[in-house]
Amino acid sequence: MPASMRTTHLLYLHGFRSSPQSTKARMVARAVADRHPQVTFWCPQLPPSPRRAMELVADGTATWPGERMAVIGSSLGGYYASWVARRKRCTSVLLNPATDPARDLTRYIGEQTAWHDPETHFYFREEYIDELQALDVRANGPAGPELLVAARGDEVLDWREMLARYPQAEQIVLDGGDHALSNFAALLDRVLTFCRLA
Repeated sequence: MPASMRTTHLLYLHGFRSSPQSTKARMVARAVADRHPQVTFWCPQLPPSPRRAMELVADGTATWPGERMAVIGSSLGGYYASWVARRKRCTSVLLNPATDPARDLTRYIGEQTAWHDPETHFYFREEYIDELQALDVRANGPAGPELLVAARGDEVLDWREMLARYPQAEQIVLDGGDHALSNFAALLDRVLTFCRLA
């Protein structure tokens, strides 16, 4: 691949109640640091408010060149990644992405704890549902290349909804598996290659 086509900026967006300490986020960060130290990598801690989360990401990537960047999103981060990819017209990788979080997260309104630090609490507010709806870009076609990774064994989200939501994406459908993609190490090279980091 010509150097002029390679990705120079990579964004990773974690899921609901997750953090940059997630196994997949750390795996990607380590691979980029070890193999592609010239690439700018950013995995921000996203605030509970979807509007504020995307304001943070939009500000942080404002100077990033869309044609030389990629975004990886897991679960709710996959939903966000589609919004980012539409805005920046960039490549996206969607790992067991949430397809309708405005529907699915209504039952989580109230106080929540973080997965990687149960001592950390946050409040998921009712108005965040409207904020999620405002970020829905499913009515638009993809603005850049998409890779979907969907596990049939996802115990949180329906893999069939993922395939229906991303019909134009390159699709990897895993037999079995789980929501966390515990076998992500086996997929890492494929994901990085799709992000033009080969």
